[in-house]
Amino acid sequence: MIGRKNMGRASPLLLVLLALGFFFATYNLLTLIIQYKDSSTGLGSGISDPVTGMPANSWKLGKSNLKFHVALTATDAPYSQWQCRVMYYWYKKMKSMPGSDMGKFTRVLHSGKGDHLMDEIPTFIVDPLPDGLDRGYIVLNRPWAFVQWLEKATIEEDYILMAEPDHIFANPLPNLAHGDNPAGFPFFYIKPTEHEKIVRKFYPEEKGPVTDVDPIGNSPVIIKKSLLEEISPTWVNVSLRMKDDPETDKAFGWVLEMYAYAVASALHGVRHILRKDFMLQPPWDLEVGKRFIIHYTYGCDYNMKGELTYGKIGEWRFDKRSYLSGPPPKNLTLPPPGVPESVVRLVKMVNEATANIPGWDSLNSG
Repeated sequence: MIGRKNMGRASPLLLVLLALGFFFATYNLLTLIIQYKDSSTGLGSGISDPVTGMPANSWKLGKSNLKFHVALTATDAPYSQWQCRVMYYWYKKMKSMPGSDMGKFTRVLHSGKGDHLMDEIPTFIVDPLPDGLDRGYIVLNRPWAFVQWLEKATIEEDYILMAEPDHIFANPLPNLAHGDNPAGFPFFYIKPTEHEKIVRKFYPEEKGPVTDVDPIGNSPVIIKKSLLEEISPTWVNVSLRMKDDPETDKAFGWVLEMYAYAVASALHGVRHILRKDFMLQPPWDLEVGKRFIIHYTYGCDYNMKGELTYGKIGEWRFDKRSYLSGPPPKNLTLPPPGVPESVVRLVKMVNEATANIPGWDSLNSG
């Protein structure tokens, strides 16, 4: 072995240098551990920070300030189309505002063919999964769509925002990623540690603790393009394996693909900066404030006193699922007094978009 013959005759200077090297290596390791513990407990800084799980010394990573490409996967169904139109309207409005790092935009259309929005929204067509492979769970097409897009498209930006049709940009969005550290939103219902037995089917113990699997989905996430190129094929494979496993399919249900992205990222050693201010979800989040994206996945039902009647159709309601076969009409009725600002803002933003998008009422004519 190299160096074994002379090991007993090492010079005093070499020993001193080795000792110093071990000292600094140990010191740096301890420093990182202490800083991580401080940031996890909120003791590392006296400044209130909306970021969850970001190391206390994250500023050393450098603010990215690089443009990111906005990409959302979609189908050619009317339900998806009208949401994409609203989303793209607000992207265009926020893109050039101060504080925005948005680059170009692509609707990754996984229907295998074009539709009548091709001239309105920048679109890249990819193939859906082979018939029957998605088991009726159409969201499984999302990771496969990203694999194809990343392989075939020309993407100028070094970062990508994975978004969804039911996202509205409420404020100009900066690049929240830091170098190789992507940014994601912590979902309260993604709980890897509470499903450790299931997660371990796809994330074995030798890979690390289950806490290395972030409580996220793939969207919203801002991530380096090169990292997403590595993660996406694994994301496809994990998604299909999870869907094929009855226990996992039953436990994860409609968020299975989100768990699959979280596990795939962990398998590649990628941890996300968890930004609570990345997104809000009415009616549970009451104010928009400085948060960046409104996610209107939940129905908003209220009586005329402004009281939430969730689980029961309200006297006033806004629910995207009310418009499965076509777009909502222009000038939706605003909520009654007492309804949270986030819901009022959502409806006003939808109304502004529908009033200004050309040919809104003729969506289904194509």
